[in-house]
Amino acid sequence: MGQPVASRGRAATPTLGKAMLNKYARAFFTRVLTPFAAFLIRRGVTPDTVTLLGTAGVMAGALVFYPRGEFFWGTIVITLFVFSDLVDGNMARQLGRSSRWGAFLDSTLDRVADSAVFGGFALWYAGNGDDNVLCAVSIFCLASGQVVSYTKARGESIGLPVAVNGLVERAERLVISLVAAGLAGLHKFGVPGIQVLLPIALWIVAVGSLVTLIQRVVTVRRESAEAEAAAAGAGPDQAQGNPANASRGSEAAK
Repeated sequence: MGQPVASRGRAATPTLGKAMLNKYARAFFTRVLTPFAAFLIRRGVTPDTVTLLGTAGVMAGALVFYPRGEFFWGTIVITLFVFSDLVDGNMARQLGRSSRWGAFLDSTLDRVADSAVFGGFALWYAGNGDDNVLCAVSIFCLASGQVVSYTKARGESIGLPVAVNGLVERAERLVISLVAAGLAGLHKFGVPGIQVLLPIALWIVAVGSLVTLIQRVVTVRRESAEAEAAAAGAGPDQAQGNPANASRGSEAAK
């Protein structure tokens, strides 16, 4: 997870808060994790191996602990393995590797890990948590997270930049959910009333994901209209080469 690859299209301009978080947080963890990444390289460990192990650890933390209501320890395990997202990218940079396969594996397993986290919440509320509404909200968070990611990937695949920063993207979904789950788990250590944080966080993620999905759909609609108008102005020869035209036909055949 996190292996570098050249981005396609025009990247969305990050907000100031996100830009500062990415700049300073990543710089800090890069300094901290670089020696560990170098150690793994010397031992013959590959970035792909770290990616796979990190995803397996996140899944174990989410699907073993969360359905039993062990939110504190589950979050601790998940957090430890989430750092593999930085370690494998650090290893790839030290090795001078920037592969399409690494980026594909990274993105695919990110979706798997996200599903495990919200799936763990859903299993808890469907079982001992005994709350069908929050079970449904957890499932919505799981599904909407996948669709939000898909809208960007699909838009970029037809040649659009999808230049928008959503209200609640993957990093925000995970931080909000994991922090709330970890704190909610302190209820078992005698902290009263704190378990309410997890339901609040799930509702925030659900509403934020819906807003983000709408933002991306509206952006793709606008960019698509602009691209089609530009293609029409350029003449029929150039318009035939527009990837959006070919994609619409192939997608309709599915």
